[in-house]
Amino acid sequence: MNKDFLKFQRVFTQYQKLFGLTGYKVYFKHEPIEGSYANLTSAHPCMTATARLNSEVPDTAKANINIHSNSKHEAIHLLLARLEDRAVNRWATHDEVTEAVEEIVYKLETLIPDLKENK
Repeated sequence: MNKDFLKFQRVFTQYQKLFGLTGYKVYFKHEPIEGSYANLTSAHPCMTATARLNSEVPDTAKANINIHSNSKHEAIHLLLARLEDRAVNRWATHDEVTEAVEEIVYKLETLIPDLKENK
């Protein structure tokens, strides 16, 4: 198996756990993607997501790839996926969007360190 794909899976999973997104079943695919190095799709009713790493990056673009950054970027998309799902659906209520925002705020509170007070 491709070492970059294995690293993509490992790092993504670390961020998934860090962000408290362990309720999602994530599938990984190493396949051609048009126009990007990686992407993520998710389905909220069944709490699944598919993280993809492009298997056909041109040699001229390979120097621009940072697997760690790509993994982190897609994990952040998973963090925001529920909010995005609520926001783009016309049937979503204000309360549902607010609930999704609040969920992210609580997760970020645990990730962002407190500033030290100057006395």
